[in-house]
Amino acid sequence: MSSLTIIGNWKMNTTPSTARILAAEIRDRLRTDGETDTLVVLCPPAIALESVSGALNGSGIAVGVQNIYPSTSGAFTGEVSPQMARELAEFVIVGHSERRELFGESDEFVGRKVAAASEAGLRPILCVGESLDIRRSGHAERFVSDQLLEGVSRLDNASGLIVAYEPVWAIGTGESATPEITQMMLATLRHALVSRFGEQAASVPHLYGGSVNADNIRDLVRQPDIDGALIGGASLSAESFAAIVKNAAEICA
Repeated sequence: MSSLTIIGNWKMNTTPSTARILAAEIRDRLRTDGETDTLVVLCPPAIALESVSGALNGSGIAVGVQNIYPSTSGAFTGEVSPQMARELAEFVIVGHSERRELFGESDEFVGRKVAAASEAGLRPILCVGESLDIRRSGHAERFVSDQLLEGVSRLDNASGLIVAYEPVWAIGTGESATPEITQMMLATLRHALVSRFGEQAASVPHLYGGSVNADNIRDLVRQPDIDGALIGGASLSAESFAAIVKNAAEICA
């Protein structure tokens, strides 16, 4: 297992003022619990990046942005470039299933985003995952591996990369892929990365995302290829998110 990584994706929730309060509550809870060896990243809406960055200054908790456009500047109304994000964030979520499904982002476009993020000095959190139909077809591992390899196709190495497996059928449904299913998939993805980049890619953190909570995180991080989690709804509660971090850290200690 790589070092433990827990990422909170707040999606389109919070305002700049409520985001600052939530970030401060998470900061204070994790400081109290002494969880200093875990990489914790909070990804608020772009409009709240500055307020969250201020609340987390000096805490050791990192900030990520939820999306970027793969260009340095231009006539792309409403978009955020990697260079803009880099002044306030260290990480960026790329290829989330909601971006793929709701906004039609292709594997090729996601690959452009990963490359643009890396070139700008942001660490890409590359999300991959299959629908229930693909899972039932028996081709889930091939489908998700292809997503991953297209996503990194423009990179020279895997430095800074984080991979997040989020089965679409388990996101926000209350259903979670079993630790065994997740382990099998992440072992496959780690092998694909090593085949692409060599042994240095074996240390890339591989996370699970999909209805993670303070109870199931324990069994997930017990698996050898699950290095943490990408948290959605539970990251909007400081109590719930801190409990996930604490429980995962206890297992990985």
